[in-house]
Amino acid sequence: MSGRRIVVTGLGGELGSLVGTLLEEQSWVGNIVGLDTNPPRRRLKRSVFHLVDASDRRSIMQIIADADPHVIVHIGVWEPHARVSAPDAKAFTDAMSEAVFDAAMHVPHLESVVVRSGIEVYGNHGHWPKMPNEHQPLEPESTFGHMLLNLEHRASELAIQRGTAITMLRLAPVVGPHVPSPLGRVLRLPLVAFNPLGAPEFSVVEDHDAAAAFVAAAQYSPHGAINIVAPGSISVTKAAALGRRLGVPTFGPGWWIASQLATFAGAPVPDHVTELLMNGRCASSELARELLGFQPQRSTHEVIEHLYEWPSVIRFASDAA
Repeated sequence: MSGRRIVVTGLGGELGSLVGTLLEEQSWVGNIVGLDTNPPRRRLKRSVFHLVDASDRRSIMQIIADADPHVIVHIGVWEPHARVSAPDAKAFTDAMSEAVFDAAMHVPHLESVVVRSGIEVYGNHGHWPKMPNEHQPLEPESTFGHMLLNLEHRASELAIQRGTAITMLRLAPVVGPHVPSPLGRVLRLPLVAFNPLGAPEFSVVEDHDAAAAFVAAAQYSPHGAINIVAPGSISVTKAAALGRRLGVPTFGPGWWIASQLATFAGAPVPDHVTELLMNGRCASSELARELLGFQPQRSTHEVIEHLYEWPSVIRFASDAA
């Protein structure tokens, strides 16, 4: 178990670099090799990082082959409008994933792969007040949901072809003060659109908790899908009130207008976020406790509170005479 070699894709991102720092603290982890299209956003002490284009299939496959990992943690997934547009997010995710899974077919010592997915794969089954578990039908309706479902299908093919254990972590929206989250940006706008019919609720997960789930999955390598969701849920109006934002009731064509105004204000709203604002999105997380011994430290309410916390300006008296 000790000295296990790990490859982390997406190591340059907010979540990926956080996973890297946590892996470096684990006594059972040996060499860590990471790759991404951007440099890590945290200082990594013993991880070897490779800067590579998502479309550079040959380089990605060679990096993985040279590392000969026991575990691949695949976080190289682009959420639409987190950092890039929806078309680019899909293109980058597809290209990176194809290279990673093709390389995984030929890695001699590979034992397991941990894949970043999301509860967007449930579609309407994930809408409040439903709490879908991992056995619910997968019927995504958003671009991101379809991207993640395709990723899960590709991972399942790998499991069938070479018997590798696949852990698919279906994350609730990952939110934090420094996370490039389209939902987080929308909630921090002065005006937040909401559906006044039924007050639908949603759940999230903080980036630190999501990262801890990846580390647990890499260590224990259970086979199958696991929801990673913070306890509890919250309505859009209550979330906006926590940040002293004004909720705006929205109907029908008003959602298109709200989306355009948010984009103009610098917070593009992809369809999976509109879906959440209109219908809510929750999921059961009981399997995470059972298979990973994992429980998020922050509740959904606490994650949203933390989202609105900004560092205060502290003034110090000058020492000059």
